[in-house]
Amino acid sequence: MDFFRSDRPLNLAHRGASRIAPENTLRAFRLAMELGADGLELDVHLSRDGIPVVLHDADLRRTTDGSGWVWEKTVAELKALDAGAWKDPRFAGERIPTLDEVFEAFGDRALYNIELKAFTPWRVGWVRAVVERVRRYGLAGRVLLSSFNPLALRWAWRLAPEIPRGLLIGPELPLPLRRAWFAFLAPHQARHLHVQMIDEGTVLWCRRNGYAVVAWTANETEEMRRLIQLGVAAIITDEPDRLTRLLAEGSM
Repeated sequence: MDFFRSDRPLNLAHRGASRIAPENTLRAFRLAMELGADGLELDVHLSRDGIPVVLHDADLRRTTDGSGWVWEKTVAELKALDAGAWKDPRFAGERIPTLDEVFEAFGDRALYNIELKAFTPWRVGWVRAVVERVRRYGLAGRVLLSSFNPLALRWAWRLAPEIPRGLLIGPELPLPLRRAWFAFLAPHQARHLHVQMIDEGTVLWCRRNGYAVVAWTANETEEMRRLIQLGVAAIITDEPDRLTRLLAEGSM
C-alpha cells in the first residue's frame, strides 16, 4: 500500500492547517502543505445534486454564514456561502471546496485521508461519489478512506478494493464501535485511534494484526514526541508546522 511507505510517521494536517486558517478550505490546505504536511485530512459530504463537498459538519451554521443541512443544498448554493469569516475577518470570502477542486489543486503532491461522513445505510451514494473522483484523478495510491461507520468502509471495499481504508475509533463511542466488534464487516489496513487510546501495547497489537496506526488528533509537543517514539504510521494534527519541526529533529 503506497500510502504508508515512509520511514517515519506521516504528517497529516487535520482539516488543513486548521489552527490558523478556516478548516476544510483551500486556504487551510495550501497553508498545511507550505508548513510541511505530507497530506491532508478532510471530510466529505454530498450536496443535494450529488457533488462531494469538503465540510466537517452536516449543519452549516458553525463554519459558514448559512444554515440548514449540507445535503439540502445544491453545490451552487453551498458555493454562495462564506466559509472563512467565522474564523477571522481576513479569511472572508473563502468558499466550501468540492473534492474535485481539492484534487485539482494538489494532485499527486499530497496524500489524502478522506473521512466519509456516511452514517446511514442509504448513503452508499456518498461513498460511490468519492470513489469515482479518486479514480478519475488517478489517486488510489495516495488516498486513505476512513470512517467511524464500518458499513461505509464495507461499501468502499466493495466498490474500490484498491483504495486503502481506515477504521476510526474513539473513547467516546458506544462500546461495540469502541471495541471494533464490527470490524470484520469491512477489511481495512489502518486503525485510526484517538491519542488517548494509543500506548505501546496497542501499537504492537495493531502491527501483529496487520494494521497501521493513525493517531488523531495530536497538537502538543510531548504528545507528538510520544507518538513518534511509539512508531505510529501517521499523526493527524491541527499544527503541521510543529510536527514538521519535531520530525526534522528526530523527535529528540
